[in-house]
Order: sequence, then structure tokens, then C-alpha cells
Amino acid sequence: MRDFLRSKPSPHTGRAVELKHLRSVVAAADCGSLRQAAELLRSQQSGLSRRINEIEHHLGIAIFERFSGGVRPTEAGRSVLRLARMILEEFDALIATARAVRNGEAGRLSVGFCTSLSVGNLQNALLDFRRRFSQIELATIERSRTRLATALRNGVLDLLIVTGNLPLLDSKSMPLWSERVMVALPHDHPLAVRDIVYWTDLRGQTVLLSHYDPGKEFEDLLISKLVCPADRPKIERHDVSRAIIKSLISMNTGISLVLESDMNINYAGLAYRELRDGTGPSRFDFSAYWRADNENPALAAFLNLLRERYPSPPLGR
Repeated sequence: MRDFLRSKPSPHTGRAVELKHLRSVVAAADCGSLRQAAELLRSQQSGLSRRINEIEHHLGIAIFERFSGGVRPTEAGRSVLRLARMILEEFDALIATARAVRNGEAGRLSVGFCTSLSVGNLQNALLDFRRRFSQIELATIERSRTRLATALRNGVLDLLIVTGNLPLLDSKSMPLWSERVMVALPHDHPLAVRDIVYWTDLRGQTVLLSHYDPGKEFEDLLISKLVCPADRPKIERHDVSRAIIKSLISMNTGISLVLESDMNINYAGLAYRELRDGTGPSRFDFSAYWRADNENPALAAFLNLLRERYPSPPLGR
């Protein structure tokens, strides 16, 4: 940064003021001694004294009064020192910010999802990320799967965390966690007395599903588990959020399918039971998707965190 601070050259020297000159005069003012200032900067006292002379000659003013016990700023020197400190603080902040951005410790990360953010794996991952990288601005967006995919393709989002497969060109993916599928029902519902509910137990029930994700996936899963239409419950589709679906359940208008991350969201009057078939509980797998050409350091930092929390299983398992 040789040209970091330039002023009109004096007759005494044609050299510009450099950062080393500013650090020298600030250290001398702080220590009140050229010897101690040189030790602080790990420099020779003669070199420090020369740099102070150079900046004084360049500016055409005396920054220090010299005396046998050391140095003290002149009235004009105090004004110079005040600005010198500001310049050094701004420059150090510039270096720290650049280093943080390079290391993924600062910047902005936008994450899209279509699952509950109130509890569960997604919330824990985001909280961990905020604790580690507090300088990164974190934006979260909940939209339909189609709109999220479009936002990722357009570069509006850095990362998607969704269930199932999401075929996207020029993208990468990472398997994350899985969650059990639960049935949400009124606490006084006949099925609530059971610890486990089987898919076949849903026959004759009214299942309320949201048009919002993952409502369609729940419907597809239900149809795959109950192949015969006569065995299926009545399905009502509502253009409302999952929270409104829970309100409808509490009004005894039906039951619904949810993921286990919804279980810890306190909602009065509801009970949750695991849904099973003959092979065990049903689960939804979550994955992360991002553009292959996204070089955002904040994204790289978040992906590293996800790899730590959800390492891929060894081959053959």
C-alpha cells in the first residue's frame, strides 16, 4: 500500500507516506519512547527514527518534541496522530473483513426450505452456523418446491434443503437426515390411545393435507402404502399452511400427516403417533442442493458444517 496516503511532496523528500510511517508515529506516541516503540514494532531504533523523520519532512511539520526522556506529540502532531489512528484502524478492518470473507466467516447465505424451522435438524444446523459464523448474514426462505428450484437456478438462493429427489441441471447434492412420518390427530381420537398407528388404520378417516409442500409427497406416500382405493382414507386438500391444518385437526375435522420435526411444536389438543407398515416406520429423506458454479465462501462454510453433522455412511452400508 505504498500509495495509501499521498499528499503534495515537500522539498525535503519525494517519497510518499506509507503505512509503516503511520505505524511508527502511532507506536512512538503510545510508548513515549523511540526505544520502546522500536521494540513494540520489532524494528531497529535507527530505522524507526528515520521513518518518523521522513513523515515529518514529507508533511512539513514536527509531529514530536524530542527530549532526553523520549518524545511527546506537538499540537499539530496530535491532529496527525488522530487521523493516522483512524487510517490504521480502517485498514486493519479492511484486512480482517477480506480474510473473513475469504475464509467464509463473513458475507451472506440464503437457504430455501419447505419443512418446519421451529424445531428439529434444520433449526439446529442453522443455529450452529450462526454461532460459528456470527458475521454472516443468514437469510431463510420458505416457498413451494417449484419456486425454490427456480430461485436456485436463478442464483437467488445459495442452497435448498428439501425432501426427496429434486432433479436440477448443473447442481450438486448432499444427503442429510431423515424424519419419520407421523399422524397428527385430536388427543381424544380413537387412534390416539395407540402407541403406533398402521397405514391400514387410516381407512375410513378424513386426512387433511395442505397444497403446500410436502403435502403432495404425503399424498403420494399414502397412495403407495394403500394401493387399493377401497383401503384409503378420504383426502381433503386445503390451500392453507400446515399451521392452519393443525387448527382444523383441533376442531375435529380430520387428521393429517406430518414429519417428526413437527412433534415438538406445542399445539394444544393434538397427539402424534408414528405411522408404520409391516417393514417399520415410514421416513422422508432430506437433501441439500446447490449450484455447481456457486463460489460463495459462506456456502462452502455451511456445507462443511453439514458434512460434520451428517457424514455420509460408509460404502456398502
